Amino acid sequence: MKKSTTFWILLSVIVLIAVILSSATFVTIQPGERGVIFRKFTTGLDKEHIYKPGFKIIAPWNDMYLYNVKEQQKEEELDVLDKNGLNISMDVSVRFHPKYEGIGYLHETFGERYVEELVIPEVRSTVRRVAGRYTAEQIYSTQREKVESAIKTETRQVLKENHVNMEALLIRSIQLPEQIKSAIEKKLKQEQEALAYEYRLERERSEAQRKKIQAEGEARANEIISKSLTPELLKMRGIEATLKLSESQNSKVVVIGSGDSGLPVILGNQ
Repeated sequence: MKKSTTFWILLSVIVLIAVILSSATFVTIQPGERGVIFRKFTTGLDKEHIYKPGFKIIAPWNDMYLYNVKEQQKEEELDVLDKNGLNISMDVSVRFHPKYEGIGYLHETFGERYVEELVIPEVRSTVRRVAGRYTAEQIYSTQREKVESAIKTETRQVLKENHVNMEALLIRSIQLPEQIKSAIEKKLKQEQEALAYEYRLERERSEAQRKKIQAEGEARANEIISKSLTPELLKMRGIEATLKLSESQNSKVVVIGSGDSGLPVILGNQ
């Protein structure tokens, strides 16, 4: 009797295991994917345990949610208002991917449609918010890099708080009403011409100053030389020059001078 009971218990266990295995869900997580499991009858969503690529077996009553963790890119064309209420069209692209370890929390808050529910709305909201701080001219030309940097910083911070890494955000193009665009370009051209003219004036002022300093230096040098040329010095230099000439191998006649300087005079050559 005991043997029969044991047999039926073992058989029931084997059948139960077979049923479980036969109805179990087989999941293959591909490279570039991560999985998060939801155990509906026990612990619910397991936010801490993230499944890596490979072959997985889960109970049929549990659900495995797969997330693409490769870098993705989305492009958005949107209309924004500048500081003065002027309508501007901007084309923006964003590159991002979910954090591996935060997929469970991302799934709990936004689900598998997190791109549509989180990333795109946040990009749109941030672009509009930042653009509203600047004029069309600043966004289009003078402050474009600053605008782009602010959009990147604020978008990255919000996405990071929600377990998404933003790798890059670019303003691909900015479109203004043609009349406003022409006015801005004309103004920029005039400013460039004014800067070029000011540069030429400054260069001419610098050159004039240089010549003035040079002339003053030359005048000062001539003044010093004039003061140093005393009659005694000139006489001594003349004697030195005469002595050097007298030592030359060329034929010459030396005439002793008797004028004011009293210097000898050398006549002839060869």
